Amino acid sequence: MFNLCCYKSLLCFVRNTKPRYLSIGRYCTQQLNHEVDMSYPTCGQPTPTSHPYLLKPGELIPGFKVDDFVLRRYLLMKSIFTSTHANSLYNIVVIPSAKKTYMTEKIPYVFRQNTDFFYFTGCLEPDSVLVIHGLSDESFKTDIFVQKKDTKVELWDGPRTGIEMAPKLFDVNNAHPVENLSNFLQSLSFQHPTFCLWYDNTSNNESTNAVIKHFVGQHNKSWNVPKQLFHQLRLHKSENEQAMMRETCRIASEGFVDTIGFSKPGRTEHQLFSKFDYEVRMRGAQILAYPPVVASGDNANVIHYIQNNQICCDGDLLLMDAGCELNGYDSDITRTWPINGQFSDHQRVLYEIVLDTQLRLLKLCENHPSLDELFSAMCTLLGSALVENHLVTKTCATLNNYSNIGFKFCPHHSSHYLGMDVHDCASIPRTLPLSPGVVFTVEPGAYISKDCQDARPEFRGLGIRIEDDILIDKSGNVENLTANCPKSVDEIEAVYAMGKEQIT
Repeated sequence: MFNLCCYKSLLCFVRNTKPRYLSIGRYCTQQLNHEVDMSYPTCGQPTPTSHPYLLKPGELIPGFKVDDFVLRRYLLMKSIFTSTHANSLYNIVVIPSAKKTYMTEKIPYVFRQNTDFFYFTGCLEPDSVLVIHGLSDESFKTDIFVQKKDTKVELWDGPRTGIEMAPKLFDVNNAHPVENLSNFLQSLSFQHPTFCLWYDNTSNNESTNAVIKHFVGQHNKSWNVPKQLFHQLRLHKSENEQAMMRETCRIASEGFVDTIGFSKPGRTEHQLFSKFDYEVRMRGAQILAYPPVVASGDNANVIHYIQNNQICCDGDLLLMDAGCELNGYDSDITRTWPINGQFSDHQRVLYEIVLDTQLRLLKLCENHPSLDELFSAMCTLLGSALVENHLVTKTCATLNNYSNIGFKFCPHHSSHYLGMDVHDCASIPRTLPLSPGVVFTVEPGAYISKDCQDARPEFRGLGIRIEDDILIDKSGNVENLTANCPKSVDEIEAVYAMGKEQIT
C-alpha cells in the first residue's frame, strides 16, 4: 500500500535511476522537472499553451504534473511485483478509458473519464487504452492507444491528441492507434508466453472488453482483476490530491451558503438544484459530482430522491445532498435547513440530535476507527438520543436496543471513502482503520416518514441528514474539509437571513 511518506523518496529514486531499456529510469532522466511544453495547438485536452488560465507551466491536469502519473504507474507495477502471485511472470495491465455515449443519434452525453484510466494517465480523451507491461517494477514499458488524427471528425468533435503527440503529452514509451490493441497484445504474448493479464472486466468499454475476451480465448487463459490494486493506491491521497480535495470542498461549501440564502417558500426543488449548480460552476467546478438530492418535506425520507420537482412549502425542511467535481476530484455535502429560515421547536429537537451525533462521530475519528466502527457508533448514539428525547413511541423504546433503533431511523452507512469517485475505492473494505491520506464522509441522518408509526406524530414527515468530508492528514489529525459550510442552527438561520438581505 502506498505510504505518503514514501512519495518524495520514490521521486528521488525515479530521478536518480540510471536509464536503461524497459526501466523506470527511462521515465525520470528527462522529466525530473517535466514540462508539458505544448506549442502544439490541437491536443485533445487543455494544455498550458491552449488554456494558460487553467494550467500552470508543466501541468498535465490542473494541480498535477506528468510526474504524478508516472509515479502512480510505477507504484502500480511495484504492488503487482511485490504483493501478488504474478511476481515471476511478464505482467500486462490493460486499463481502458470511458467511451463516449449518446442520448440519441449524434447527441452525446457529457463525457466523464474512467477514473482508473484517468488516475494513471491524466488523459481526458474517450476511446483510449493504457497498457503497462514488463518483467519487474524497474523494467516495464507503458503504451497508450488513442484515436488517430482525423480532420473530418475533428471538425465536428474537436481536436484529438493523436499518435505523434501522445507520448510527449502523457510521457509514455509509445502511442498506437486504438485499432491496433488486439495485434499489440498478440505480439506481447508471442514474445512472453508466460504472461499474466490484468484487466477489469466490469469496464463499460465494450470494444476493449471484446478485444480482451478474444485475446484470452485464443490463449485459453483468464485474467486477474486489478481493481483492488488500483484502489489501494487511490485510497491514500497525495499532497497534491489533498489540495484538490480541499478546493472542491471549498467550492461546494460556498455553493451551499449561496443556495441556503437563495431558498424561500414557493421556490421549487429544481430551482435550488439550479442555484447550486450555477454557483459551483462559476467558482470553477466542471460538473456536479452526482445527481443531487434536493428534497423538501417528506421527500427527504426517500434517501436517493432525485426527482427534485416539488414546490418547497412554508414550514418544511429542505434536505440537500450535493457536491461538485473539480479536475477529477469530488466533494459530497449534505445540509438540512428550514425553507422559511426558522427551525420550529420539533425540527430543532430532531436536528440537534442528528448534529450532536455527527459531532460525536467526528470526535471519534481522532482515534482512527474503521468506517464500520463509525457506523456502529452512529446507530448506538442516534438510537439512545431518540429514546432519551422521547421522539420514539413507548413500544419502540422498549426494544432496549439502541443500535437497532438507530438503524431503523437511519438505514444507511455513516461513511464512505471519497475522492475521484463519490463512493470512492469501492473495493476497499470499510473495516480498515483510518490512516493518513484517507478522505471519507461522516453523514448520520434521521428519517421519520409521514406514515411512520414508531415515532411521535409531531415528528413525522421530518428527514434530516448532515454530511461533512473529512481528511486524515499526514500527522494523523482530523481535518474537516467542509467546515466552512454552516451546520449549527444559529449558523444556518444567520446565513439564510443574510441571503435575504443581499437579495433585497
